[in-house]
Amino acid sequence: MIKHIVCFKLADNSPENVKKAADILRSMEGNVPLLRGIEVGEDFLHSQRSYDIILQVTLDDRDALDAYQNDEYHCGVVKKHMHAVVETSVAVDYEI
Repeated sequence: MIKHIVCFKLADNSPENVKKAADILRSMEGNVPLLRGIEVGEDFLHSQRSYDIILQVTLDDRDALDAYQNDEYHCGVVKKHMHAVVETSVAVDYEI
């Protein structure tokens, strides 16, 4: 199993924009069949080093991670929106 984690810092981190981005990330559930699990969290501390949103997905293996990166819904809806609103992001992928 693979855990794929991405932290997003939005260019405009107003509550409305954070909620909209988090909802779009959550919309992958049921629309991206490769996902074995998904969690999306919104930061509440808002410290200087905080990121605004975290995405954690679980996938079967590295092949599934590669396929996820090219999934039609993930690319056409989620990545499209996130690339438009994100200032910066960091990611970690590891085997569990």
